[in-house]
Amino acid sequence: MGAISFRATSKTFAGSTPVRALEDVSLDIKDGEFVALLGPSGCGKSTLLNLIAGFDTPTSGQVLFDGNAVERPGPDRGVVFQEASLFPWLSVWNNITFGPRVQYLSRGDYEAKAREMTKLVGLEAFTEALPTQLSGGMRQRVGIARVLVMSPRALLMDEPFGALDAQTRLTMQQLLLDVWQKLGTTVLFVTHDIDEAILLADRICMMSARPGRIISEIAVNLARPRSIESLVAPEFAAYKSRIMSEMKIAHA
Repeated sequence: MGAISFRATSKTFAGSTPVRALEDVSLDIKDGEFVALLGPSGCGKSTLLNLIAGFDTPTSGQVLFDGNAVERPGPDRGVVFQEASLFPWLSVWNNITFGPRVQYLSRGDYEAKAREMTKLVGLEAFTEALPTQLSGGMRQRVGIARVLVMSPRALLMDEPFGALDAQTRLTMQQLLLDVWQKLGTTVLFVTHDIDEAILLADRICMMSARPGRIISEIAVNLARPRSIESLVAPEFAAYKSRIMSEMKIAHA
């Protein structure tokens, strides 16, 4: 299982001028579903992701994972950030296996899984390399494999390809499609890129400017398995036009 639920969730950040980041967000994500949060910068997308990751708590409402209240981070919810944040002194292999090792698992308990995930993200030839020897896209592959080796039930991704150049971003989008279509893990994906949301997601939840609210949900019925060639499909253009029109109305 990997079901995510936000129930009338609001979040205000305290301070001399309190910031109302989220207001009354209700959203259910089914096990194995790929949902993208799409909206302008500062609309609360990352705040929602941090709540389900257990990095923060709501001011009001509930945040549930598989029906249980989220109280802290856990390996059942793997997080991938915009920057891979690897340990620069560790090899690719030791970065990928860091989680199992700090949990004192024996090599026999994690080695096969780690090798499977290393192969899945295309890093078999780079296991001894240091992060400084890798491109940005390859470092992000290490970050994804490091999360997947823990067998999370949900993958929480906060603009993971936002810092990459356009060509590398397309490559990483294809990689993520291939990984998700193989593993079927629940994914909550934060982005402000319309094309990326349409290409990847089963459903797009569009958010308003702060305080963030879900203002529209769009089911993306493009056939799977998908590839980056889907970007030029006529149906893709129709979804993009619809989303841009709804955004224009929402922020008028």
